[in-house]
Amino acid sequence: MNIDLPEKRYYKIGEVAKAFGVNTSHIRFWEKEFEILKPKKNNKGNRLFTQEDVKNLQIIYHLVKEKGFTLEGAKAKMKINKKAVKDNFSMIARLERIKAELIKIKKEIS
Repeated sequence: MNIDLPEKRYYKIGEVAKAFGVNTSHIRFWEKEFEILKPKKNNKGNRLFTQEDVKNLQIIYHLVKEKGFTLEGAKAKMKINKKAVKDNFSMIARLERIKAELIKIKKEIS
């Protein structure tokens, strides 16, 4: 999944939810379920997500929504080898970007 967020230090929960196409309650639920998600909170208690939080959300989204893992299955997969899961996800994302670029080139040639 390719999310479209501008480059900045912190993202509000609404921005993150919109980028993933889910409700803010969904993001809050995943925050409670996955210990890897630790957004900062400002004085008002609003959640502020970093780039690392967004990357972790992408991994969770990929496992749960795209691969069909249960929450428990996704937690177990991430616990077993967190680095391998992150590396695999990064590789998949990179390959998807390359594929999109190749499709774009193919259309331009045709």
